Amino acid sequence: MRTIRRGGEHELEIRKSRFICALARVDGEEAARAFIAERRKEHWSANHNCTAYVLGDQGGVQRSSDDGEPAGTAGVPMLEVLRHRRLTDTVAVVTRYFGGVKLGAGGLIRAYGSAVSAAVDEFGILERRRLLVVDVFTDYVLGGRLESDLRDSSLTVRDVAYADRVRIEVALPEDGLPDFEVRLAELSGGRAEFEVRGTTVVEVEP
Repeated sequence: MRTIRRGGEHELEIRKSRFICALARVDGEEAARAFIAERRKEHWSANHNCTAYVLGDQGGVQRSSDDGEPAGTAGVPMLEVLRHRRLTDTVAVVTRYFGGVKLGAGGLIRAYGSAVSAAVDEFGILERRRLLVVDVFTDYVLGGRLESDLRDSSLTVRDVAYADRVRIEVALPEDGLPDFEVRLAELSGGRAEFEVRGTTVVEVEP
């Protein structure tokens, strides 16, 4: 899944109506609802404040609201943009100030979808990847060189700690453990050990 790089507000004018899309990163349904309430309070005089959000590691929570627009012409196309872009933990609120020209059902669907799509393009996307977190243990003689070699590889060195042994915390792709084991043995001459601690999620350029 992916998420937006940052939140913000982007406006389109379509046939004299203003469509103001506000996007935010959120960590749960309570935060999404709070953001929606905040936008509705700020734009209390608008004709409509339509909403959509997708939440969860796999985007399992999905909600939308047409807020008085004809059924299926606002919240659903907004939600479709979020789903099509594979975004999660993201909430969109599109505020409409009616300009006097009716758009029809098809026009509304295009307008609300375009408002969200343009905002996503404006604020950017980050890819979320789940990585294994591995602790590498070695002696002080080898520790400095091994840390340098690991940093020079495609792996991410997250932390280094010195106690009775050197501990180097590394993150690697979930399917990369067999190759990592071979590479570590080569770099350390078999003198380093490792232990899988769990997983973490990082955000990177798509």
